[in-house]
Amino acid sequence: MPNILMYKTPICPYCNKAKALFAQKNVADKITEIDISKDPSLKLEMLDKSEGRMTVPQIFINNTHIGGFDDLYALDKAGKLDDLLS
Repeated sequence: MPNILMYKTPICPYCNKAKALFAQKNVADKITEIDISKDPSLKLEMLDKSEGRMTVPQIFINNTHIGGFDDLYALDKAGKLDDLLS
């Protein structure tokens, strides 16, 4: 099963879209969500892991940085997301 890590904020619509896509793939229960809105050290952790990307969500699958929702959606459209999730 995949290990999914998602840095997010509570008001992020793209975070919700990512969660919905993971729910369609039946892996929503595999997401570890990290809310960066209340702890600056978590935002710094996200920036470090994502090579400076500041937007949320920042998504990692099995320790591989996927990027944001647009990147996740592009992987799905290209037929590559299912392989990462299996």
